[in-house]
Amino acid sequence: MLYKLNLEHILFLDIETVPQKPSFSDLDETAQMLWDQKSQYQRKDEITAEDFYARAGIWAEFGKIICISVGYFNSKGDVRNFRVTSFFGEEKPLLKQFKQLLQEHFSQAKHLLCAHNGKEFDFPYIARRMVINGMNLPYKLDLFGKKPWEVPHLDTMELWKFGDYKHYTSLKLLAHVLGIPSPKEDMDGSMVKDVYYADDNLDRIVSYCELDVVTTAQVLLRLRNEALLSDEEIKKV
Repeated sequence: MLYKLNLEHILFLDIETVPQKPSFSDLDETAQMLWDQKSQYQRKDEITAEDFYARAGIWAEFGKIICISVGYFNSKGDVRNFRVTSFFGEEKPLLKQFKQLLQEHFSQAKHLLCAHNGKEFDFPYIARRMVINGMNLPYKLDLFGKKPWEVPHLDTMELWKFGDYKHYTSLKLLAHVLGIPSPKEDMDGSMVKDVYYADDNLDRIVSYCELDVVTTAQVLLRLRNEALLSDEEIKKV
């Protein structure tokens, strides 16, 4: 079935998130208490809620999206192109821009969204942040009443599991084992908060996010046993 998918009907995406506030002390008392409760099950006893706050961006209730990067195949004849673009900055405007893209270009039944670990992270995170920002969900993110086979989402990590529910593989590891050339990266996910709040360098985060989108597309190509994208085929728009 994977081989029968039309690549031009797939929107590849990745998001970058950070805590809503630069530090735990910036939260009001209620938010501090709720964060303490929310993070308790993951923290060890010796780690305080304040020390653990650097990871708050993982939860949609305590984080926010600062970048959504997307990529899609746009071929003409025998010439294959993969176009990449990003929405970044203030959360509500970037969510509106992303929603507009979905509604205008990827809203038909044939269209799919694809991300690595997207079903556990990217897709629900975007949906939750849209609700928090008072936005109606686009069709591709509104899963209410849909049967599992009607959900228009692809997840490269799920595809790699081959039915094994306990198996987690990072995008970086999967790209390595599949022989996908890894571009030189000057950061990783654990650095996003500091690059955003301390360094005020959103451009660096956007570049990092776009690399993950390209890598996700490359993984899907390898799972289909197809030739990888060349640098010349990747276009920034």
